[in-house]
Amino acid sequence: MLTLHRAALVLPDPADPTAPSHVDGAVLVRDALVEEVGPYPELAAAQPTARVRDWGDALLGPGLRHPDGHRLLERAYHPDPREELGDAPVPDGLVGEADEARCGASARRGLQRMLGFGVTAVAGPFERASVRTAVARSGLVALPGAGAAGSVGAAGSVGLPPVGLPGAVGVVWSLDPLVGLPFAEAVHGRLVVGGRADFAVFAVFAPGEDGPRAGGCRAAVLGGRLVFRRR
Repeated sequence: MLTLHRAALVLPDPADPTAPSHVDGAVLVRDALVEEVGPYPELAAAQPTARVRDWGDALLGPGLRHPDGHRLLERAYHPDPREELGDAPVPDGLVGEADEARCGASARRGLQRMLGFGVTAVAGPFERASVRTAVARSGLVALPGAGAAGSVGAAGSVGLPPVGLPGAVGVVWSLDPLVGLPFAEAVHGRLVVGGRADFAVFAVFAPGEDGPRAGGCRAAVLGGRLVFRRR
């Protein structure tokens, strides 16, 4: 199936300031792969039968990577909506937890909520079997980690620091990489012909800003599938 994703601005490689961008651009997706990236009028004329998803006044670019998968999926607890605890991660809520089923269910909820922030790749290490299974089944790209998130790894890399939210009691760990990283550093990979169709749609950033704001994700696509759309 051919799908043409149209947006006001398409940035195939935000990490490279010299890479071309496309105003009124589009990404043509065939099944799970990117087939073309370029100006919407040209792609639409070449593929008149393609289904069109028009994201309007939005920015389309690669999805984000979250460097804190270990901390957020193996230490934090993601409440079930029936628990009426909200949807923010509970810091260290799984520390000492022996119930693998509970850990796996928490990880599945956390991964689903990450998609709402445009995350398409998450870094480990994932030591629990239930969490590894949840990540594998989610469709997100699993990235190697340098060590437990929040600690300095062999390469000197660190995870995002915990983020205190105004009015919150204690500290809340963020599922949105844009809380702690610039857009150019948070993106995972780039949109290239023949590559997997993993990308996200964001509110266009304002003049003077270097990327979308945290919380601005409108939609996420994994392997060509629309897996999140903000209502």
